[in-house]
Amino acid sequence: MGMFGFRDIEILKAVVEAGGFRAAAARSGMSQSAMSTRVAALERRLGVVLFDRIGRGVRLSTAGRRLLEESSRLIATRDRIVNELAGSEGLCGTVRMGVAETIVHTLLPALLGTLRREHPAVRFELAVDTSTQLARALTDNEIDVAILLDDAVPTSAQREALPAVTVDWYGAKGKHDNTPLTLAALAQFSIVTYSKGTTPFHQIERLFTTLDSPPLLHGSASLSTVRDLIAADFGIGILPRRMAESNMSRRNDIQRLKVCEAAVPAALDFAVAWLSGTHDDTGAIVAAAALAADQIDAR
Repeated sequence: MGMFGFRDIEILKAVVEAGGFRAAAARSGMSQSAMSTRVAALERRLGVVLFDRIGRGVRLSTAGRRLLEESSRLIATRDRIVNELAGSEGLCGTVRMGVAETIVHTLLPALLGTLRREHPAVRFELAVDTSTQLARALTDNEIDVAILLDDAVPTSAQREALPAVTVDWYGAKGKHDNTPLTLAALAQFSIVTYSKGTTPFHQIERLFTTLDSPPLLHGSASLSTVRDLIAADFGIGILPRRMAESNMSRRNDIQRLKVCEAAVPAALDFAVAWLSGTHDDTGAIVAAAALAADQIDAR
């Protein structure tokens, strides 16, 4: 069976809607002879009769009706794709996004809400991993854009810095008074924090390097697990303030700990990153949405 194009189907549809070749030709600006020749050539390629001639008029044959019905779906799909591409302003299809665990519990809901409103036809595939693994996935083109710790961004990538994420010490509700804790006092507890090998883990580890007896650090890749362990009084720990205080208002089972100045953990610097020349439009759009979402989430 021969091939046919979208233009062939559009001509068939025009003839049906106009009620004949002459009227269809007048509406389309195409000559009647050219239109008739195009349909006759299509009939030869397909090996079927598409129109039954009735006097001076025509009507679709059984084969013609089947072709028009089936191909109309193709035209609708084509038009949808074209409209999505034209209206996406550089963001279309599927976006593969990698995010660090901290972002999942702070910025991600507002970020995806912003992107969905502005690009409703886009599908997102999310990967949650450590910043080191996200950097590797970005370099290997396994993801299009990543939100990861700034110091993990590959040298080959473009970046857009995000506002720093504040982290604080937390403990089980009602288990601690308001006395500021020194490093030595903190070291008396088991400490649950980010997974071993990550920047936040090393930052907490370095806080206690001057002590003769550093605390036992328990690392977890899941901040939800860290929070639950803190609430269960397994130990004290470090959590992003936005995550902890959002949950505190609902569950009321952890509290922020007062600590001395030397024990205040450093804020975490994150960035949106993408490979230059490969996903520039996607990266720029996600970065702009992340900055806007940060403002929304901060209110």
